[in-house]
Amino acid sequence: MPRVQDELARLAALPAHRLRIEWRRQFRSEPPAALSRDLLLRAITYKVQERADGGLSQAVKRTLRNLVAQITAEGADGALRLVPTLKPGVRLVREWRGRAHSVLVLEDGFEYQGQRHRSLTEIARQITGAHWSGPRFFGVVPKRAKGASAFIRRTRGHAAEAVTHGQL
Repeated sequence: MPRVQDELARLAALPAHRLRIEWRRQFRSEPPAALSRDLLLRAITYKVQERADGGLSQAVKRTLRNLVAQITAEGADGALRLVPTLKPGVRLVREWRGRAHSVLVLEDGFEYQGQRHRSLTEIARQITGAHWSGPRFFGVVPKRAKGASAFIRRTRGHAAEAVTHGQL
């Protein structure tokens, strides 16, 4: 850890032209021409820390690739819609196979049939006996547009390249 901190301190003291040289060393590519000194420093220090401590998990990289594909397909407005926040006290009701199922939103989870659950997905699985996205099952998030999953599979390679080259 002291080595990483020493390296970060060294980098912070470098002028912009030296950071551009460091960029070439770290990323093995030319730095973007319009990148400010601050952004150069942030990207390089992230790379140093990533090498020392490990990078993003595969799940996070996959999420980022999917988000890139969704933004490409739907535009930023559609892809970056905020998921509604469920406030404690809200009751979610879903009819499933002729029976109404009611879930109470709590501060730290959900209550269904007198039992506490950490997630809506746990409850959806209990109700259906199969894996469901709990928020989708209860209508909290919109359904994905038709063709979006095929589009994501087609563009996954391009987004993976962006992640690999530090563009994400």
